[in-house]
Amino acid sequence: VERGEWPKVSIVTIVRYAVIVGHVVRVAMYPIGAPIRDAGQVRLLNRLKQHLPSPPWDWALEGPVRTDDLRAFDAIAANGSARIGFDAWTHIRDLQAQVRASMRKAADSGVDRLVLILADTRHNRAAVAEAGNALREAFPATTRQVLAALRAGKLPPANGIVFL
Repeated sequence: VERGEWPKVSIVTIVRYAVIVGHVVRVAMYPIGAPIRDAGQVRLLNRLKQHLPSPPWDWALEGPVRTDDLRAFDAIAANGSARIGFDAWTHIRDLQAQVRASMRKAADSGVDRLVLILADTRHNRAAVAEAGNALREAFPATTRQVLAALRAGKLPPANGIVFL
């Protein structure tokens, strides 16, 4: 079910399975193909874009994972054959779920790097610090390293987290 390999599953079945494994189901609906609606997220992306010189970076909001997939990165930057997927979060709500979704998009899209753009708030910094080494192993590049590479027109040394 999680991988989408079960084509017809009712919401009732999903809720039953969730209860069995100790989870609560939350359902959210989002418009298909609509532009970014979160003003805070747009501000974060605009601040990020200031660090990407054009050329060499080509920039696009709502970069699709694949043509046959409704998921998208909040932004994509490309420099020749290198591609970076950016996901921008104004507020960390469920770090594990948010990271899992971003990592799956990165794996399915084949981007060279995944960069999480986080609002520089006390809450977000505390959440990242609490996650500790597990998160830093998945995103070892620091804000400074990622932004320096982007300004130089280079691919960051690894996946990273940028606080803006």
